Amino acid sequence: MMLAVQLAALAGDSDDAGEGTAQALALLDGFDDALLHGLARLADEHADAVAALAAAFASSPLGDRLAEAADAVVSGSITQEHLTALAGGRVALSGAVHDALLGGFDAALGRERAEWPSAPGGPADGGSATGGPASGGPASGGPARGGSASGDGAQPVGNVLGGVRSWLRELAITGWRGVDHDLVSAADQIIEALLAVPALRRLAVLLDGFAAELRACSPIGSAEHLPVRRWADLWTRALLLSHDGVLTGEPRHAATVSGRLLVLGVDVHEHGTAVQFQVHAVLEPHGGGRSRLVRTSVTVAKVDTIAGPALWKLPQRHKVLLAALADRRGLDITDMPLLDGGDLVWHDDRALVSKPADPFATARLVLPGALAPAAPPLDRVPVRIAEPVLVEGYKVTEDGSFDLGGAVIAVDTERLPDCGPLTPKLVAASSACVGLVRWDGGRWILQPLAVQAKVKRETTMVAIGDWALGPTDPKAAKAEARAADAVTVLRERAGRLLRR
Repeated sequence: MMLAVQLAALAGDSDDAGEGTAQALALLDGFDDALLHGLARLADEHADAVAALAAAFASSPLGDRLAEAADAVVSGSITQEHLTALAGGRVALSGAVHDALLGGFDAALGRERAEWPSAPGGPADGGSATGGPASGGPASGGPARGGSASGDGAQPVGNVLGGVRSWLRELAITGWRGVDHDLVSAADQIIEALLAVPALRRLAVLLDGFAAELRACSPIGSAEHLPVRRWADLWTRALLLSHDGVLTGEPRHAATVSGRLLVLGVDVHEHGTAVQFQVHAVLEPHGGGRSRLVRTSVTVAKVDTIAGPALWKLPQRHKVLLAALADRRGLDITDMPLLDGGDLVWHDDRALVSKPADPFATARLVLPGALAPAAPPLDRVPVRIAEPVLVEGYKVTEDGSFDLGGAVIAVDTERLPDCGPLTPKLVAASSACVGLVRWDGGRWILQPLAVQAKVKRETTMVAIGDWALGPTDPKAAKAEARAADAVTVLRERAGRLLRR
């Protein structure tokens, strides 16, 4: 009940994020609107918005560089260096908003968070440990800067990244309003080249998803409802990740950890050509020491015809992790790499399925005292906040929100994946929920990962990962069997192509 009261206080503050945060968001809105219309055709208000973004850093080390970049862009001289500087300013401003929001969250829940290491540990972290479509870890290694990409006849890495930056520059000059099919299609060859380099697959998946969204809306023209903030976030992240050395330099140092991993839930991120299963858990180190809140992710390539429960057929080389999700068991891990951002680089051969571990018991007894990880620099974006919590003692309102006794927090059931048994109906019938608190659309929302709900008069736990080894519902099992045939056929065809 105490946590519900704390979340109630947090939800009650959703409309009052602070004057400084509101001003920073307004600056982001202005710059993002300039990207919407294109930097080549800056109206007075858009030129003022670009200048205002730079002025916000006047007294910082970025001040001179951003002022120069803003002046050049306003005057029509748009170089790659200037765009990179403005993207850096935008991500720094977004990071300040992220830190303010997450600080308020931690204060409301009494959650303690680790500090980001100040000592340099290699190039900036490009994000969470998601690796490429066929990887369970971060994009590391790969060819050195300017070296050759893997595969016969592949382009040098420097050329590939240069192509990414060139395409993103053209997008910024044209603006989202000017995007057409020809401009989007220009990214296809670049994405193919990125996918050929294991170290660049994270950027490839990001760019592929971004291009797919633009293609789906093209020609954009005078469309009324566009995800302006989202597209600006994707453009900024892609541009910074394409900078030489960010993904292709020496990998960040990762400590190795051993202990018991207690799963809280799994979040599924999917688009047409890739799916990621991101597991949130608490790590109890061997030999004592404080418990830590961690994530681990496995990412696999797919085609858009593979969806629903059939998605679990794709990460089959991670059978230990899948078994722990499906059977709700803990995991004993040995010498697993752990990045500063709280991401375990998953190695299935370093894990063993352990004793049963109820996610709700973990959330009640272990989560409150676990040390939360610091966010990597490029992950400090408000929309990337995803903090595990347990919510109990609420009432479900008519619109599906949770009334926490004095304040209401919205529940995002649209994020529930089709590959699991958790449905909006079960969430509406729930009495307890393990989920992720997010900041989206200017408010705090709750994304369910598992619930306790009454099914046929009995309280039952239902989690997204329950079908990790296959659906238990007969109807879903039949549908999955049909889809599994498609997976088998595609794998066989891919094998034939590789053998030629």
